[in-house]
Amino acid sequence: MTDTRNGLNYRQATFVTSAPTLKLCPPDNCREVAFAGRSNAGKSSALNTLTGSKIARTSKTPGRTQMMNYFTIEENIHLVDLPGYGYAKVPEAMKLQWQKHLDDYLTNRQSLVGLVLLVDIRHPPKEFDRMMVQWSIESKLPLHILLTKSDKLKSGVAKQAVNRLKDELKEYPQISVQPFSALKKSGVEQLTAKLDGWLLPEDEATEEMFEEEQTED
Repeated sequence: MTDTRNGLNYRQATFVTSAPTLKLCPPDNCREVAFAGRSNAGKSSALNTLTGSKIARTSKTPGRTQMMNYFTIEENIHLVDLPGYGYAKVPEAMKLQWQKHLDDYLTNRQSLVGLVLLVDIRHPPKEFDRMMVQWSIESKLPLHILLTKSDKLKSGVAKQAVNRLKDELKEYPQISVQPFSALKKSGVEQLTAKLDGWLLPEDEATEEMFEEEQTED
């Protein structure tokens, strides 16, 4: 069930269902982490890199994800691909409808234990990104920001972008930041460690730490 990291095996992710509204999501008695981001931030590519498969549909036309797509890692442990925003060429009324369902999900989903926000490292956070950060601050739900497409910048410039955002958010310990490249597959281990910390029950995580200490002895 788990891999050599003593964590969850994200490569065994399988599609469960697509839910257009909160009411149609799986029963609210599990643990799940949602992935959110603007439509051109590389969300599907990041999920595919994390899982080692093409579970999330990528497209030359950003904004094709229009429902909450559920993927199971283990029983009652899910990743959720949320609709992309900001770039999709769809009617304004549909965008507003998506926004309503997203607000409903973020506010009322009890199973949600953390949120991953994907932001293109080459551009400053946009209005949607700022909104998600503010929501995390107000709700005190952990937020992990993936600065995607880090391979598009020189390493020094990419590091500056990461440090600049970390410094901006240093007052909020529940928010963390890392660079990520789906193309180079860099940042995957840091991401999986963050997800494990959110998704694994505390007793299981404690047991794994004890086993590691016993092995070292």
